Amino acid sequence: MLRKGAIRIFWRSLTSNKNMSSVKCQSMSHTRAQETIKHMKDLTAARTYDSDGLRRRAACLCFQDQNEKEILLVSSTHDISKWIVPGGGIDPGEETAAAAEREAHEEAGAIGVLDRLVGVFDNAEKKTRTWVYVFYVEHLQEHWTESKSLARSRQWFTIEEAKQMLSIHKPSQIQYIVKALGSKMS
Repeated sequence: MLRKGAIRIFWRSLTSNKNMSSVKCQSMSHTRAQETIKHMKDLTAARTYDSDGLRRRAACLCFQDQNEKEILLVSSTHDISKWIVPGGGIDPGEETAAAAEREAHEEAGAIGVLDRLVGVFDNAEKKTRTWVYVFYVEHLQEHWTESKSLARSRQWFTIEEAKQMLSIHKPSQIQYIVKALGSKMS
């Protein structure tokens, strides 16, 4: 277990000779380590864009059950005290629904059932287009991809608590919840 404030990062980078690789290791602050991991992830992640030049993303509103009274949020990789809806980039050739389900699993360790498309949301500032789905959680893994690599945590919130948490860091994501609850009534 690493002490808070310090983290040891290992990564493999290919050199110009494809048969050789080097492993780099350095100690740094937890915040700096998260920034480095995000930067490295950004460099290696394939981005997909739509015809409008917006980066394609997918996200899941992870509800505890079909009553949709409690929602699972994950800590931001930028600041672990801030909460966000699990979501991320769509891989080349990947369907939006599959990407949303993958992101729920990677970021929150959530396994469950993808239900309905809430809507497609454009963010002009971030130049993104996000497909948002409702996801009913059946099981939460004790250890999941980003709990280890990015020290990400998750927490259940009531709808009102979730809106309050999102208003701090990702106010644009509040509209996901509002529309999801409205679409449930329809």
